[in-house]
Amino acid sequence: MKIHSTGTTLAKECREGHTRLDWLKPLARLSALVCVVVVPLAGCRTETRLYDTELVPYRSAKLREGDVLSISFPGSPNLNVTAQPIRRDGTISLPLVNEVAAAGKTPAELEKELLKLYEKELSSKQISVTVQSSAYPVFVTGSVVRPGKIQVDRPITDLEAIMEAGGFDPVKANMRSVVVLRYEDGQLKHYIRNLKRVLEGKSSLLLPLRPSDIVYVPEKTF
Repeated sequence: MKIHSTGTTLAKECREGHTRLDWLKPLARLSALVCVVVVPLAGCRTETRLYDTELVPYRSAKLREGDVLSISFPGSPNLNVTAQPIRRDGTISLPLVNEVAAAGKTPAELEKELLKLYEKELSSKQISVTVQSSAYPVFVTGSVVRPGKIQVDRPITDLEAIMEAGGFDPVKANMRSVVVLRYEDGQLKHYIRNLKRVLEGKSSLLLPLRPSDIVYVPEKTF
């Protein structure tokens, strides 16, 4: 009788144990799902997509007051203009067409507009607009040798700004996740840059900086 009673008790406990396990399995699966979904979100940030035109050095940066331009006409060199500053009203003075609005346009956009204005004067449909000098501040912070404000007098890229700040901290810098912060169109945008690939010669894509951009070099996570 004692043996039968003990066997009955063990069987009952076994059934209850299976019942508990059956109940815990869905809970375990749910917990795993929560970890997969929530944990990455806890450390995520919104990354702004970079378009190819933004990675062509200096071509996507909009012209601004104080920029000094050089405008060349390969087919009509008599029209060439050098050291042409953009005035406070955003215009420049050019031969034959007088004043032209330049501020707020990219060099490529200004070239297209000038092609239309000079269409009858050109023997070759080519115009080149380059920025000779441009004075504006950018900021470099994080794992660099000399973090702080940099006052530049020419177009500059993200990697060049870091070099101006003394370069990457050789011990701490995470060169694969450099962040460029830019306030644009009423929003703060984040551009994530893998500059290690550039330094290793695996990429040649550098981001031209705009006035008041912030370049942040995070630390490595060991």
